[in-house]
Amino acid sequence: MLGTIVNTLTIVAGSCFGHFVRKGIGKQYQQVLFTAMGLASLALGFNAVSVHLPKSEYPVLFIVSLAAGGLFGTWIDLEGRFQRLVSRYSASRLAQGLSTGILLYCIGTLSIVGPMMSVLYGDNTYLFTNATLDLVTSAVLATTYGIGMVLAAPVLFCWQGGIYLLTLSCGDIIPGALVTEVSIVGGILIAASGLGILEIKNCRTLNLLPALLIPVLFFLLKELVAQFG
Repeated sequence: MLGTIVNTLTIVAGSCFGHFVRKGIGKQYQQVLFTAMGLASLALGFNAVSVHLPKSEYPVLFIVSLAAGGLFGTWIDLEGRFQRLVSRYSASRLAQGLSTGILLYCIGTLSIVGPMMSVLYGDNTYLFTNATLDLVTSAVLATTYGIGMVLAAPVLFCWQGGIYLLTLSCGDIIPGALVTEVSIVGGILIAASGLGILEIKNCRTLNLLPALLIPVLFFLLKELVAQFG
């Protein structure tokens, strides 16, 4: 868990640093950083899709995932609930920052495969690399959204910690194909966040988050059918 703990602390440190630095940054410079994060989100999202989509064994699964996950997320009004929760304690703009930050920190090859490598091989290289990237990202996000971005740190800890414990329990039976499918869906969600930041299109990304669970359910069902079919 060392890599996950370090990764979590870098988000806390980066968020605190960005919050204090923002006081000396003019409005026009904050807007530049805001735009930069939008463009970076688009680039990272498109890159994740372009890298993993050619490796997909089920090229239609991400479409089904987005459709089914989006319908479920809209039905339970995931974004609305999150917005109302955050608005109780801070400006509503923080909700957009947190949703973007959580996606950038959690949904990516380094953040998903890193805990697996830590368990299976005792190798924290992926997590330390991810921590370095998140340190910079959290600082930039905090210059725009403020100290509230630190709330993304416990989410990352639970995410990576959950993957760590799952791998510890299951060993190396988690298929690489599942990581590929989750990365494709995650890449699309990150790109969708970028569109929202740039005010091109509000994709209500939080309502699409359940799409990340569809590949997991698909592979679980596939495994059950293989065992008992």
